[in-house]
Amino acid sequence: MSDYKIHSIVALVLALLFFQNPIAIALTLIGGNIPDNDHKIKMDNVYRLIIIGLLIFIAFYILKLPYSLGILICLLGLIFYFSSHRGFTHSIFGISLITIILFFIIKLGYNIILKLNILNSFSYVNLVSISICIIFISLFSINKKLLPLFIILFLLAVFLYPASFNELLIFSSIFLGLLSHSIVDLFSPAGVKLFLPLYNKKFHKKMATVLLIILILTAIVKYGVYFHYFNIGFLHRI
Repeated sequence: MSDYKIHSIVALVLALLFFQNPIAIALTLIGGNIPDNDHKIKMDNVYRLIIIGLLIFIAFYILKLPYSLGILICLLGLIFYFSSHRGFTHSIFGISLITIILFFIIKLGYNIILKLNILNSFSYVNLVSISICIIFISLFSINKKLLPLFIILFLLAVFLYPASFNELLIFSSIFLGLLSHSIVDLFSPAGVKLFLPLYNKKFHKKMATVLLIILILTAIVKYGVYFHYFNIGFLHRI
């Protein structure tokens, strides 16, 4: 099975373990695929990110819009450009940095779309705005073979089952996806330098198993808390 399929399946399984929200699931899938932009075969993606970022920076500077969006897109591209394959972008520090950058790209893009008032005719203007941001990022992360299916299923899920979203949901789903990618690569013989740039040692299956156990326990605690409050609320209604 191709690497992108394995990364997508693992990201999807973990997303469903933590979320029932199509926006969070889509962002987890994006996070699960985007780290491999550090591979030489994905350099076209990286160049596009940098060029589009520069164009957005120039256009938004002229139009007096928040041009920091363009800077962030350029910065994301530069991180992949200078990172070796399965290097910094697969480390905990790289995962955290990319999560922060993607989070602010989505937040800025979302706010700019709302500020321009170009979607006021849509009933679900917030969902349309966040969907545009997610689809934009998916163009640089999801494999071309999966991209059309991803976009179709995402749009169907979002608009057939409208769901609320907040900053914590966006941030945590991106981080989970990026972490899932590194977990998969930890199972490979090459391993991952998980604590670059502070620590150069490669980690393998044992660390992947530890991280998976932590995620499963976190999910159990999450649902335990949810059912606890649900049962209390239910008992109060009786």
